Amino acid sequence: MAKEVELTTNFDDILHDTEIKIVVELMGGLHPAKEYISDALNAGKNVVTANKDLMATFGSELIALAAKNKCDLMYDASVAGGIPILRTLSTSYASDKISEIQGIINGTTNYILSQMGEKGLSYDEALKNAPKLGFVEADPTNDVTGKDAAYSIVILSKFAFGTKISINDFTIEGINHLQKFDIEQAQAMGYVIKLIGIAKNIAGKLFVKVAPCLLPNNAIMAHIKNELMLCKLRVKVLAQRFLLDQVQVV
Repeated sequence: MAKEVELTTNFDDILHDTEIKIVVELMGGLHPAKEYISDALNAGKNVVTANKDLMATFGSELIALAAKNKCDLMYDASVAGGIPILRTLSTSYASDKISEIQGIINGTTNYILSQMGEKGLSYDEALKNAPKLGFVEADPTNDVTGKDAAYSIVILSKFAFGTKISINDFTIEGINHLQKFDIEQAQAMGYVIKLIGIAKNIAGKLFVKVAPCLLPNNAIMAHIKNELMLCKLRVKVLAQRFLLDQVQVV
């Protein structure tokens, strides 16, 4: 018979329990999540987290701490939902040279823009409907202002280019200012609007930005709808590659 599950509100109980090998952090935010993860790693426990804000801000420190204690810090889910982009960057392209990474890396904003474009909803109407599908945070501010996507591009930049940047180092523009008129005007010209995160090596300098962009109707990213996300890589050997949620498209 399986051992009865024990519940505790004291983190020290987890740290000192030698039978616990893996700690899964689901708190979100920076503090006390950082302290709990650090303590778990120092206690020799492996950690799993999908905390994007945390990894973008303290990722380098926590990765080094995990290596020091010979533990695994698993954070693939912190960027772009179901796309295994971090693992792909660290394995498949470890010996290749990446020149650019860009994509639709926030499902909430892509859903809102899709609903505005396809159903003619206002921004407020689309935002109100989004929580019903269960993938929107209780407070969507980070999503709609572009901050969530910015955290993602910070993490992706580290893996793709080995750089250490913060969200204060580049321009961030969200979709919370967009109106039905903007969507309709884009459609009239043969475009769709998508929130795009981009990190690009230009003559040895890194250009990073998150902003709504006009994409022609025949662009691959223009057809990524609702909560789906997609990342595009430009690399020296394979030229260009797309990663779409659970499906990889070449």
